[in-house]
Amino acid sequence: MNDVSHHQQAVELLQQLGLKEYEAKCLVALSRLPKGTAKDISETSDVPRTRVYDAIRVLETKGLVEIQHSNPQQFRAVPIEEAAETLRQEYESRTDTLVETIADLKQVQTTSDEEISHEVWALSGVTSVANRTQQLIDAADKEIVLIIGHEDVITDELVAHLQAALDSGLNVLVGTATKQLHTKIVETLPEAEVFVSELEWLHSSPLDLDDETTISRLLLVDQNTILVSSIHETETGGIDTEKAVFGRGFDNGIVVIARRLMATGLQPAVDPKVSDE
Repeated sequence: MNDVSHHQQAVELLQQLGLKEYEAKCLVALSRLPKGTAKDISETSDVPRTRVYDAIRVLETKGLVEIQHSNPQQFRAVPIEEAAETLRQEYESRTDTLVETIADLKQVQTTSDEEISHEVWALSGVTSVANRTQQLIDAADKEIVLIIGHEDVITDELVAHLQAALDSGLNVLVGTATKQLHTKIVETLPEAEVFVSELEWLHSSPLDLDDETTISRLLLVDQNTILVSSIHETETGGIDTEKAVFGRGFDNGIVVIARRLMATGLQPAVDPKVSDE
């Protein structure tokens, strides 16, 4: 990635964090200068000089830029680590406010609202699937059965949630697609029951299609809630996209079959089996 690409990426990231285009361009320009006048910033950022002052005032208010009241005025960006922390705190504050605001909204009832015995939902995105996996783990009361089909699924956040479940006294069974993954999980979660799954289709597309789609994670919580996700790998073996379906309230027979499949490779003698099949 060349300098121009880095510059553009920095501007786009700042916009995603809440800055407007000219504000982001001015901040990136100042991060490349020890200090600068409005003219310097305009020439480095391609922001019209008349708009630089407005952008700088906003950045100063946010604590991202310092001003020297000389003639002409000089500006400089705060250290990038300080700027990142300021933006992070503002982002978290907005997120917290969003949660509180939406939580205070009254629920709207529709004519289709009725008691549902089971339901299935779909979601996309690596972050979204990871967050839902962790949410389901946190909601477990008795048992968590997780089959991991790709190394990138094993994040520090996932390990922390599984460890919290273990600390709460839950049964945590973790199956892995390979012996290498098995070793990694045993090292990070020594208290969990870890085994190498014998589900061969974890390693490739279940339809033997000529693509890079594989099963990334299978999760069964309290023999009631199921999540299945698949990924499309990049050329370097990382996760490009991830899609999942999850549901709850399935017929007991379906859950029993799912659990038996997921426990393939686990020795019966060490299977806690929280409920009778």
